[in-house]
Amino acid sequence: MSAISTTRHSPGNIPRGADSWRRLPLQALAAVGDFARAQWDELRHAAAMIGTVLGTSVRPCYWTAPVRKALARQVLTNGVEPVGFVCAVAAFVGISVVVQLTFWVGEAGQSQLVGPVLVAVVARELGPVLINLVVIVRSGSAMTTELGVLKINGGVRALQEQGGDPFLQLVLPRVLGVAISTFCLTILFILVAFASGFLFAAWNGKGSGDLFLFADTVSRAVQPKDVLNILAKSILPALFASASCCIGGLGVTRSFTEIPRATQRALTRSVAGLFFISAVVSLLTYR
Repeated sequence: MSAISTTRHSPGNIPRGADSWRRLPLQALAAVGDFARAQWDELRHAAAMIGTVLGTSVRPCYWTAPVRKALARQVLTNGVEPVGFVCAVAAFVGISVVVQLTFWVGEAGQSQLVGPVLVAVVARELGPVLINLVVIVRSGSAMTTELGVLKINGGVRALQEQGGDPFLQLVLPRVLGVAISTFCLTILFILVAFASGFLFAAWNGKGSGDLFLFADTVSRAVQPKDVLNILAKSILPALFASASCCIGGLGVTRSFTEIPRATQRALTRSVAGLFFISAVVSLLTYR
């Protein structure tokens, strides 16, 4: 009995898994801390890149012919080529959202609320978020992959050896090109969504059919803070997404197998940044 008691209570006979179970909370806390620190470092890196891009872009001496050509190519790729797709999405939103709002507000006898509701739903929220998602999915992965391939193939080093500046010729045009393209596509999306919604409602007999009345109702609902909201929600997430993709692509160092993982991380950060920035802008603008 004494032998059994000694074996049962001896510290040396405690199961090895007991210590690991006790360390699990600390390990989980350490993992969370490491993740938070890594995200904070990446956020600081992206903010520093955005600040450098904006500060450099206002100095004409940096706008050499290769930089201007690269910017034009980025605007063409990110802002002109997806115009057809953006118009199609905007028409769908105009028919499915604008018409429904016009109909139900009219049924409730609150036709004066058509303008404010349209501006709040389509212009302030759906437009910037959808366009940023389109640009991130369409251009973010391509940007990260392209820069990663350049880095592995030695294209970045070759550019430096030729006297070029990788930041000016690779990063600055991409970040500014994505921001300019996203803002222009957002404005196009809003205009096409309103126009398609009005035309479909008038054709279906659910609207007044008076274009000037519709335009006046919408324009009266637009306030200065709405313009600021649209500007911030379309440009700030685009700057962050493009900077994150550039960081992800240029951060590839060893082999091509790193590129898919870098692309996935860049897209995840971009989408998370989009919703976070949009929420913060809404809170600061309409609190």
